[in-house]
Amino acid sequence: MTKQGKGIGLAEFQKKIESIYFDKDQKRGLEGTFMWFLEEVGELTRDLRRGEDLSKLEEEFADVLAWLCSLASIKGVDMEKAVHRKYGQGCPYCHGNPCVCQESGSA
Repeated sequence: MTKQGKGIGLAEFQKKIESIYFDKDQKRGLEGTFMWFLEEVGELTRDLRRGEDLSKLEEEFADVLAWLCSLASIKGVDMEKAVHRKYGQGCPYCHGNPCVCQESGSA
């Protein structure tokens, strides 16, 4: 949440991350940035396994999302459009909301 108590949309978040980190991430390149992303996913995994408190988990989830948005920006992917295109109509396989795919199915 922002200081005003309102959430931030995905497109706005991606633009914010771009404004803060894009130059550094682009210079590092896709492969180097991807390695940082994986490191953050590893930290989230560790904290989930340890049963860390909500504030610690929120921090790690935010880090993972930020690095994912950086990767998308490097490749020219608009995350909000991509998410809407894939999930805007519900499950991309059964189109249900909630998903009604079988447990062994695609989703």
